[in-house]
Amino acid sequence: MNLGRMLDETCRRYPDHIAVVQEERRLTYAALNAAVNALGNALKNLGLGKNDKLAIVLPNCPEFIISYFAAQKIGAVAVTINTASTPHEILYLLTNSDARALITTSACAGRFESILQNAPLCGHLIVVDRPEYSPPSSGNFASFWSLIEESSSSLDIPELSDDDPAVMIYTAGLTGKPLGAVLTQRNLVTQSALLGDLCHVTDTDMGLSVIPLFHTFGAVANMLGAIRVGAGLVLMDAFNLDEIFQLICREKVTFIAAVPRLFLGMLFYEDADKYDVSSLRFCITGGAAMPAHYVPEFNKKFQATLVEGYGLTEASPVCTLSRPDGPQKPGSIGTAIPGVEIRIVNDQGTDCSLGEVGELILRGDNVMKCYYKEEEATREVIVDGWLHTGDLAFRDREGFFFLTGRKKRMIITSGFNVYPREVELVLEGHPAVRATLVVSKPNLLRGEIVKAFIVKDPAMQADSRQILRHCRTYLSSYKVPREVEFVESLQEKDKIHASN
Repeated sequence: MNLGRMLDETCRRYPDHIAVVQEERRLTYAALNAAVNALGNALKNLGLGKNDKLAIVLPNCPEFIISYFAAQKIGAVAVTINTASTPHEILYLLTNSDARALITTSACAGRFESILQNAPLCGHLIVVDRPEYSPPSSGNFASFWSLIEESSSSLDIPELSDDDPAVMIYTAGLTGKPLGAVLTQRNLVTQSALLGDLCHVTDTDMGLSVIPLFHTFGAVANMLGAIRVGAGLVLMDAFNLDEIFQLICREKVTFIAAVPRLFLGMLFYEDADKYDVSSLRFCITGGAAMPAHYVPEFNKKFQATLVEGYGLTEASPVCTLSRPDGPQKPGSIGTAIPGVEIRIVNDQGTDCSLGEVGELILRGDNVMKCYYKEEEATREVIVDGWLHTGDLAFRDREGFFFLTGRKKRMIITSGFNVYPREVELVLEGHPAVRATLVVSKPNLLRGEIVKAFIVKDPAMQADSRQILRHCRTYLSSYKVPREVEFVESLQEKDKIHASN
């Protein structure tokens, strides 16, 4: 099976079931599949085919799902990109991925038009348009819905192997250069089965998608898992607690997969008792550590089981999960999912004993194919078939895993990975910055935030606002430091360590 045929099979079984809800928009599986097929035909008419890259810069909306599966239906590779990306970042991603076309919103298109001429392979701009949008004066512009309306809804899917690439997602690299993790049909088809097999989600369920679908956790735990079994998916594009509770009530939401910030927000929300959330059956938290002592409180308050999982982009992403109907150990990331083998090893590569901390490494059907055009970086993380995560953990006697820290220098904020070196390189590009060190700082709602220690050039007049304005030109908002501290020297280690 591949992802395109998976959608076809679900549509054959549940054509009249609601697949996607967004505000007043409701698409059945039959309507969703017809739009996917029509866009697939339109993309083929534009010259895209097997293994070609389709860049998608869209928020949580039906058009994202249509674009994602249209790529699968023609054997292309969906390159899903964070909508917060700056033009500077987008240019690198389009060029590095060899994207042939870009699908985005009119708002984003206005920001990206100026850089498209510098991405020569990206010859087509497809815009989910609004009435006020003025098409670019040059280049190959197309309207998303016009393409669909003008194309046939009958489409033949090419033969695809399990190892054919399906999706490419960029993740932060240790050197500061984003790396494109290539996920295969096998990777994502096996991941799509997890909601049904481990959480018993069926076609009668309704999920709430708040975290971005361009994020691998959002795509698998919400979109792919729901579509595999014929469940419905309610889309949100902004974090709003009042709206979250309203949607749970109105749409009878039965499960949510999101980051700890959402569930902590629900727990602390003063007006939560005004809403009937009795439909909610279970929730999955991932992307960052959930404070263990809040898990029982959440379960008691909402009468829904909150379980924790663990994953990373290179593992498509899910590696471990606590089962909603199984034993719960708050603070644990659960046990290995089916088809995945996990070891905890020391620096010599020898297996650690129970309770001993070491690096978590794994192998299985979820391990990515490679980093795109980065053979050396791929060899560094995949050794003899084992993916080295860089995360430190231990295993208990029952097979539950517990994370304790990181072997590599990385910050996880609201579920997004930030490598400090990337931020440091941007900061060092400001003329007033003589030296900088970027670290993580614990934060209850976000898990961690980015903090920068900066040594200024005394001859330059610049404050933190000017330096952060420079950062926002080159970095997505979640990478921009939330705290800046000016120091005389980076040797002030007591201050730096106190912030961690």
